Amino acid sequence: MSLTELIAGVETHQKTLTVFNPDDGLLDALSDHFADRNVVVRAEETDHGPNNYVVLGEDDDFLTAAGVQSLLADAETQPGFESTSYESVLDHLDETMFTSFSKGRMLAASREIEDRAWRVGSGELHSGFQTVSVLAGELDVYERLGGRDDLNVHAYAYPDIDLPATEQFTLHPERTEEIERSWFVAYDGGGVPENKCALLAEERADGFYGFWTYGPDTVDYLIDHLTATYARTEADGGVDDPAVAVAGEGNEGDAGDVNAPEDADATDVGAGDDDTDTSSTGGPTEWRF
Repeated sequence: MSLTELIAGVETHQKTLTVFNPDDGLLDALSDHFADRNVVVRAEETDHGPNNYVVLGEDDDFLTAAGVQSLLADAETQPGFESTSYESVLDHLDETMFTSFSKGRMLAASREIEDRAWRVGSGELHSGFQTVSVLAGELDVYERLGGRDDLNVHAYAYPDIDLPATEQFTLHPERTEEIERSWFVAYDGGGVPENKCALLAEERADGFYGFWTYGPDTVDYLIDHLTATYARTEADGGVDDPAVAVAGEGNEGDAGDVNAPEDADATDVGAGDDDTDTSSTGGPTEWRF
């Protein structure tokens, strides 16, 4: 299954948010709040029961319920990838299609996953930049990420310009439509399933369409697809620095990650653990949105 097919599979699943006994204007406010999500917002009146109460469901399945004020407390609905960032309804909106995201919102969402990988400091981070020219603007960030403890970083991009020299992460320049159209950031959790998270989207005429996920199986599938499809690395004769790791186009094989740090024991850091001290190491708070 390609990245586009994975996105299409998520796009077919639409969730319904039912607001019981809403105050005037509340239905419109919630509809605006979820305008860029694949969520139907509807109202239902009852003779008895609480007002302004929401229930989230998919098909005939109940997912969760909450008071509407907690749902509207955050004016910006975007992935936070922190266990404390969401009330119960938003927790269940992972693997729900978002639509028309701008590059700014995509970058902000990506920063959250990069931040988690930095704080854990181990495992694998796989990021797709669409093109090398986009990656060029993020080199400092990814050199720092790649130099973090036992974190193994891979970047994927269509080579629209000369490849930059890299030292701390493995660069996979791929001349495929899938890489050129897709924006993704996937973190394997560093050995802790609760830390796994990913963002995957494709660029369309009016913005980025995709989803984020905390599901270990979905994260594993995404990373497995990337490593199986773009794993083989070889020296590119067109690159001045022979230490740059580049990938064969669509070839399977053992990765020769000449720039990536060796695997190490995973650090047991729980999801959303903000107690990890990164101030002394120049952590991602310096670049995070």
